Amino acid sequence: MPDAAGISRLRAEFEAALAGAATEPALREVRDRYLARKGGVVTSLMKAVATAPPADRPELGRLANQFKREVEEAIEARRAALETGRPAAGAVDITLPGRRPPLGHLHPLTHVRRQVESIFGRMGYEILEGPEIEDDYHCFEALNMPPEHPARDMQDTFFLGQAVPQRGLGTPGTRTSTRPAPPDRPATLLRTHTSAMQIRYMEAHEPPVRIVAIGKVFRRDNPDLTHTPMFHQFEGLLVDEGVTFADLKGTLTAFVRDIFAPDTKVMFRPSFFPYTEPSAEMFIGCVFCGGAGCPVCKRTGWLEILGSGMVHPSVLEAVGYDAERYSGFAFGTGIERVAMLKYGVDDIRLFYENDLRFLEQFAF
Repeated sequence: MPDAAGISRLRAEFEAALAGAATEPALREVRDRYLARKGGVVTSLMKAVATAPPADRPELGRLANQFKREVEEAIEARRAALETGRPAAGAVDITLPGRRPPLGHLHPLTHVRRQVESIFGRMGYEILEGPEIEDDYHCFEALNMPPEHPARDMQDTFFLGQAVPQRGLGTPGTRTSTRPAPPDRPATLLRTHTSAMQIRYMEAHEPPVRIVAIGKVFRRDNPDLTHTPMFHQFEGLLVDEGVTFADLKGTLTAFVRDIFAPDTKVMFRPSFFPYTEPSAEMFIGCVFCGGAGCPVCKRTGWLEILGSGMVHPSVLEAVGYDAERYSGFAFGTGIERVAMLKYGVDDIRLFYENDLRFLEQFAF
């Protein structure tokens, strides 16, 4: 049964609850607790007054109604105060922490390309770019691949039309050589490798030569996990007196241990390329299983990383170098291949789909 002391206790409890209601959701919770039509504190108090003894009912009713008005007025005053303190629509709350805007970053292929350029730049190599539309001579014939050579089948080519003579890569006044293409067959094409840039550079420069040719190349490959019609390649060339296969092995070993890990295992296996003799494929210890053997490396513990070899004397003679005096080595691979091994990517197409879920993993 309510009495004056009980109503005073309810008032004290309400004032404490209202003091803690600093937000609109908290204020709504206090309002519902005291003014709800079913189960609210004020509603329950009024029902209790109705059952009080008739002699006590007038005084208890007056105190209960006064408590109800105080609750309603206090809640309305607090609601108005919260409304007044709310920032206007579109206003900036300077007390909130700042939001860092999303920033772009390098594409993984761009990052690998810059690493390659940096590594060979420190070794003293000049980084070259050149025409993506080439002629048959520079792309094939000067690289010891005459028209009927079977090695041409290794590179399914996009042919465009008759050749247009182009100047070699180099500064004006240096060695130059322009050879018009034979008129009886299509001779302009999208380059299948960046080796053509090496020929153009040698036509314009005397030894010693130390270059890395880098850029897009094109082949008529059907897109799959490891192939795409356009990809990026870098090829290195060093020509000087007394260059040996040991120089090639030392250079490439230093490269892979710089771009992968200092303890990367390497292996060279004999191979064939028409513009190098002897030729070798370079393998590294599988970066996925650590050399233990896994499906990626076909249980061998090794992954092919690039092709290389000593420059074929016919290539040196094609640019007017004395093959008895000079020797050299060449090597090349795809930037995508290096990136796939370096970052554990199993599908080359991911580099070109512009899926932010993939690209945002590479915040360089």
